[in-house]
Amino acid sequence: MKAIAVIGYHHTGKTTLVTTIIRELKARGHSVVSIKDIHSEKYSADTPGKNTALHMDAGACAVFAKGLHDSALIFPNSLSLKDMLHYIQADYLIIEGMKDAPVPKLVCAETTEQLDELIDETCFGISGLIAGSIESFAGLPVYCLQKNTPELIQSVIDKSFPILPLSDPECCSECGMSCYEMAASIVQGRAKRSDCVLDANPQMQLKVNEREVVIVPFVQKIISDVVLSLVDNLKNIDPDGEIEIKVKR
Repeated sequence: MKAIAVIGYHHTGKTTLVTTIIRELKARGHSVVSIKDIHSEKYSADTPGKNTALHMDAGACAVFAKGLHDSALIFPNSLSLKDMLHYIQADYLIIEGMKDAPVPKLVCAETTEQLDELIDETCFGISGLIAGSIESFAGLPVYCLQKNTPELIQSVIDKSFPILPLSDPECCSECGMSCYEMAASIVQGRAKRSDCVLDANPQMQLKVNEREVVIVPFVQKIISDVVLSLVDNLKNIDPDGEIEIKVKR
Protein backbone atom coordinates (compact mmCIF):
# COMPACT_ATOMS: atom_id res chain seq x y z
CA MET A 1 0.00 0.00 0.00
CA LYS A 2 1.45 3.32 -1.11
CA ALA A 3 1.00 6.36 1.10
CA ILE A 4 1.31 10.12 1.23
CA ALA A 5 0.39 12.71 3.85
CA VAL A 6 -1.08 16.19 3.47
CA ILE A 7 0.15 18.50 6.22
CA GLY A 8 -0.45 22.13 7.11
CA TYR A 9 -2.06 24.48 9.59
CA HIS A 10 -5.81 24.71 10.16
CA HIS A 11 -7.92 26.24 7.39
CA THR A 12 -5.21 26.12 4.71
CA GLY A 13 -6.98 23.72 2.33
CA LYS A 14 -5.85 20.29 3.59
CA THR A 15 -9.25 18.59 3.49
CA THR A 16 -10.07 20.02 0.05
CA LEU A 17 -6.74 18.69 -1.24
CA VAL A 18 -7.21 15.27 0.38
CA THR A 19 -10.73 14.80 -0.98
CA THR A 20 -9.55 15.83 -4.45
CA ILE A 21 -6.74 13.26 -4.36
CA ILE A 22 -9.08 10.52 -3.11
CA ARG A 23 -11.67 11.30 -5.77
CA GLU A 24 -9.13 11.41 -8.62
CA LEU A 25 -7.34 8.21 -7.58
CA LYS A 26 -10.68 6.42 -7.27
CA ALA A 27 -11.63 7.66 -10.75
CA ARG A 28 -8.44 6.05 -12.06
CA GLY A 29 -9.49 2.68 -10.64
CA HIS A 30 -7.44 2.68 -7.43
CA SER A 31 -8.75 1.70 -4.00
CA VAL A 32 -8.09 4.38 -1.41
CA VAL A 33 -8.28 4.59 2.38
CA SER A 34 -7.65 7.69 4.45
CA ILE A 35 -6.66 8.70 7.96
CA LYS A 36 -7.65 12.03 9.50
CA ASP A 37 -5.36 12.99 12.37
CA ILE A 38 -7.45 15.03 14.85
CA HIS A 39 -5.79 17.03 17.62
CA SER A 40 -8.86 18.62 19.20
CA GLU A 41 -9.36 17.79 22.89
CA LYS A 42 -13.11 17.98 22.24
CA TYR A 43 -13.11 15.11 19.72
CA SER A 44 -13.92 11.52 20.70
CA ALA A 45 -14.92 8.67 18.42
CA ASP A 46 -17.41 7.50 21.04
CA THR A 47 -19.96 9.15 23.32
CA PRO A 48 -19.89 8.50 27.09
CA GLY A 49 -22.98 6.66 28.25
CA LYS A 50 -23.85 5.20 24.84
CA ASN A 51 -23.99 1.40 24.51
CA THR A 52 -20.72 1.22 22.59
CA ALA A 53 -19.00 3.20 25.34
CA LEU A 54 -20.50 0.86 27.95
CA HIS A 55 -19.04 -2.10 26.06
CA MET A 56 -15.65 -0.41 26.18
CA ASP A 57 -16.01 0.47 29.85
CA ALA A 58 -16.74 -3.19 30.57
CA GLY A 59 -13.31 -4.10 29.19
CA ALA A 60 -13.69 -4.83 25.47
CA CYS A 61 -10.39 -4.26 23.65
CA ALA A 62 -12.34 -3.02 20.60
CA VAL A 63 -15.99 -2.47 19.74
CA PHE A 64 -17.68 -2.60 16.34
CA ALA A 65 -20.56 -0.15 15.98
CA LYS A 66 -22.69 -1.51 13.13
CA GLY A 67 -25.36 0.89 11.92
CA LEU A 68 -27.90 0.82 9.14
CA HIS A 69 -25.72 2.97 6.91
CA ASP A 70 -22.13 2.53 8.15
CA SER A 71 -19.87 0.72 10.62
CA ALA A 72 -17.09 1.89 12.92
CA LEU A 73 -14.38 0.05 14.82
CA ILE A 74 -13.66 1.82 18.10
CA PHE A 75 -10.57 1.33 20.25
CA PRO A 76 -10.14 2.60 23.82
CA ASN A 77 -6.85 4.30 23.00
CA SER A 78 -5.16 6.42 20.33
CA LEU A 79 -3.51 4.05 17.87
CA SER A 80 -0.17 4.73 16.24
CA LEU A 81 0.09 4.73 12.46
CA LYS A 82 1.83 1.35 12.66
CA ASP A 83 -1.07 -0.12 14.67
CA MET A 84 -3.68 1.31 12.30
CA LEU A 85 -2.00 -0.26 9.27
CA HIS A 86 -2.97 -3.72 10.56
CA TYR A 87 -6.62 -2.89 9.92
CA ILE A 88 -6.51 -1.22 6.53
CA GLN A 89 -5.68 -2.40 3.04
CA ALA A 90 -5.87 -0.53 -0.26
CA ASP A 91 -3.78 0.65 -3.18
CA TYR A 92 -3.27 4.07 -1.57
CA LEU A 93 -3.42 5.53 1.92
CA ILE A 94 -3.97 9.29 2.11
CA ILE A 95 -3.24 10.82 5.53
CA GLU A 96 -4.47 14.24 6.56
CA GLY A 97 -2.00 15.36 9.20
CA MET A 98 0.73 13.28 10.89
CA LYS A 99 3.63 15.50 9.89
CA ASP A 100 6.01 13.10 11.66
CA ALA A 101 4.97 10.10 9.54
CA PRO A 102 7.77 8.71 7.34
CA VAL A 103 5.85 9.16 4.09
CA PRO A 104 6.02 11.62 1.17
CA LYS A 105 4.13 14.83 1.91
CA LEU A 106 2.24 17.65 0.27
CA VAL A 107 2.21 20.91 2.24
CA CYS A 108 -0.80 23.22 2.44
CA ALA A 109 -0.15 26.77 3.58
CA GLU A 110 -1.47 30.30 3.51
CA THR A 111 1.89 32.11 3.79
CA THR A 112 5.53 31.51 2.91
CA GLU A 113 6.33 31.71 6.62
CA GLN A 114 4.20 28.60 7.17
CA LEU A 115 6.02 26.86 4.33
CA ASP A 116 9.38 27.68 5.93
CA GLU A 117 8.20 26.03 9.14
CA LEU A 118 6.73 22.88 7.57
CA ILE A 119 8.86 21.95 4.58
CA ASP A 120 11.53 19.28 4.96
CA GLU A 121 13.01 16.64 2.67
CA THR A 122 9.93 14.40 2.85
CA CYS A 123 7.91 17.07 1.01
CA PHE A 124 7.41 16.82 -2.75
CA GLY A 125 4.92 19.60 -3.45
CA ILE A 126 2.85 22.54 -2.22
CA SER A 127 -0.85 23.30 -2.46
CA GLY A 128 -3.63 24.93 -0.45
CA LEU A 129 -4.53 28.59 -0.18
CA ILE A 130 -1.08 29.79 -1.22
CA ALA A 131 -1.24 27.91 -4.54
CA GLY A 132 -3.01 30.76 -6.28
CA SER A 133 -0.26 33.28 -5.60
CA ILE A 134 3.05 31.42 -6.18
CA GLU A 135 4.30 28.96 -8.80
CA SER A 136 7.18 27.37 -6.88
CA PHE A 137 8.88 27.60 -3.50
CA ALA A 138 12.17 26.18 -2.22
CA GLY A 139 12.49 24.17 -5.41
CA LEU A 140 9.11 22.47 -4.93
CA PRO A 141 6.26 22.60 -7.48
CA VAL A 142 3.02 24.30 -6.49
CA TYR A 143 -0.27 22.65 -7.44
CA CYS A 144 -3.33 24.87 -7.81
CA LEU A 145 -6.39 22.62 -7.89
CA GLN A 146 -8.15 24.87 -10.37
CA LYS A 147 -5.28 24.52 -12.86
CA ASN A 148 -2.96 21.64 -11.99
CA THR A 149 -5.05 18.70 -10.75
CA PRO A 150 -3.83 16.23 -13.43
CA GLU A 151 -0.19 17.12 -12.67
CA LEU A 152 -0.88 16.86 -8.94
CA ILE A 153 -2.32 13.34 -9.19
CA GLN A 154 0.51 12.18 -11.43
CA SER A 155 2.97 13.51 -8.86
CA VAL A 156 1.15 11.62 -6.09
CA ILE A 157 1.38 8.41 -8.12
CA ASP A 158 5.05 8.97 -8.98
CA LYS A 159 6.25 10.07 -5.54
CA SER A 160 4.30 7.71 -3.29
CA PHE A 161 5.78 4.38 -2.28
CA PRO A 162 4.86 1.42 -0.04
CA ILE A 163 4.95 2.38 3.62
CA LEU A 164 8.21 1.69 5.40
CA PRO A 165 8.18 -0.75 8.36
CA LEU A 166 7.92 2.10 10.94
CA SER A 167 10.48 0.41 13.14
CA ASP A 168 11.93 1.90 16.29
CA PRO A 169 15.31 3.30 15.15
CA GLU A 170 16.87 1.95 18.36
CA CYS A 171 15.95 -1.57 17.21
CA CYS A 172 16.60 -1.27 13.47
CA SER A 173 18.96 1.02 11.64
CA GLU A 174 20.41 -1.60 9.32
CA CYS A 175 20.22 0.81 6.42
CA GLY A 176 22.02 3.45 8.49
CA MET A 177 18.91 5.63 8.77
CA SER A 178 15.63 5.91 10.64
CA CYS A 179 12.46 5.26 8.64
CA TYR A 180 11.86 9.04 8.49
CA GLU A 181 15.37 9.65 7.13
CA MET A 182 14.89 6.81 4.65
CA ALA A 183 11.59 8.33 3.48
CA ALA A 184 13.32 11.68 2.96
CA SER A 185 16.12 10.01 1.00
CA ILE A 186 13.60 8.20 -1.24
CA VAL A 187 11.67 11.42 -1.93
CA GLN A 188 14.91 13.23 -2.75
CA GLY A 189 16.14 10.43 -5.03
CA ARG A 190 19.11 9.46 -2.88
CA ALA A 191 17.65 6.04 -2.06
CA LYS A 192 15.11 3.53 -3.36
CA ARG A 193 12.30 1.82 -1.48
CA SER A 194 14.10 -1.49 -2.01
CA ASP A 195 17.04 -0.16 0.05
CA CYS A 196 15.07 -0.89 3.23
CA VAL A 197 16.96 -3.86 4.71
CA LEU A 198 14.15 -4.88 7.04
CA ASP A 199 11.48 -5.89 4.54
CA ALA A 200 13.31 -6.02 1.20
CA ASN A 201 14.85 -9.45 1.80
CA PRO A 202 13.99 -10.68 5.30
CA GLN A 203 15.93 -13.64 6.63
CA MET A 204 12.80 -14.98 8.29
CA GLN A 205 9.06 -14.27 8.35
CA LEU A 206 6.60 -14.48 11.23
CA LYS A 207 2.82 -14.53 10.84
CA VAL A 208 0.23 -14.49 13.62
CA ASN A 209 -3.37 -15.16 12.47
CA GLU A 210 -2.17 -14.66 8.88
CA ARG A 211 -0.90 -11.18 9.77
CA GLU A 212 2.78 -10.70 9.04
CA VAL A 213 4.78 -9.38 11.98
CA VAL A 214 7.88 -7.38 11.07
CA ILE A 215 10.93 -8.43 13.08
CA VAL A 216 14.07 -6.31 13.22
CA PRO A 217 17.19 -7.89 11.63
CA PHE A 218 18.98 -8.45 14.95
CA VAL A 219 16.09 -10.53 16.33
CA GLN A 220 15.67 -12.27 12.95
CA LYS A 221 19.26 -13.44 13.18
CA ILE A 222 18.90 -14.72 16.74
CA ILE A 223 15.77 -16.75 15.96
CA SER A 224 17.17 -17.96 12.65
CA ASP A 225 20.44 -19.08 14.23
CA VAL A 226 18.59 -21.03 16.95
CA VAL A 227 16.26 -22.75 14.47
CA LEU A 228 19.07 -23.57 12.05
CA SER A 229 21.26 -25.03 14.79
CA LEU A 230 18.41 -27.32 15.87
CA VAL A 231 17.45 -28.39 12.35
CA ASP A 232 21.04 -29.00 11.30
CA ASN A 233 21.35 -31.59 14.08
CA LEU A 234 18.41 -33.62 12.78
CA LYS A 235 19.03 -36.72 10.68
CA ASN A 236 18.11 -37.07 7.02
CA ILE A 237 17.53 -33.35 6.55
CA ASP A 238 18.46 -31.48 3.38
CA PRO A 239 21.07 -28.97 4.66
CA ASP A 240 20.01 -26.48 1.99
CA GLY A 241 16.26 -27.03 2.30
CA GLU A 242 13.89 -24.18 3.10
CA ILE A 243 12.51 -24.34 6.64
CA GLU A 244 8.89 -23.61 7.58
CA ILE A 245 7.60 -23.82 11.15
CA LYS A 246 3.99 -23.50 12.36
CA VAL A 247 3.14 -23.38 16.04
CA LYS A 248 -0.40 -24.09 17.29
CA ARG A 249 -1.56 -22.55 20.54
